Amino acid sequence: MSQLFSAETHRNMLARIPHCTGREISDWLRTVDEGPALVRFEEKVSWLRHEYDLAYGHAKAIVHEYDLRRAARRLL
Repeated sequence: MSQLFSAETHRNMLARIPHCTGREISDWLRTVDEGPALVRFEEKVSWLRHEYDLAYGHAKAIVHEYDLRRAARRLL
């Protein structure tokens, strides 16, 4: 996995994504979940960037949040 943002930068990036993309984070997380079964972090980021014309930072933040929430679900 590539180097990720600090926790504060990640929160700030997530807060800006709806304004910048016109879609809520929950929509993006569902898009990743329903997308192709890619394994690697960078593969998911690249797919989002090219399929939805997202900036690298936005795609990276979305995939990171997806991975965080997925890991949290496994702990329950």
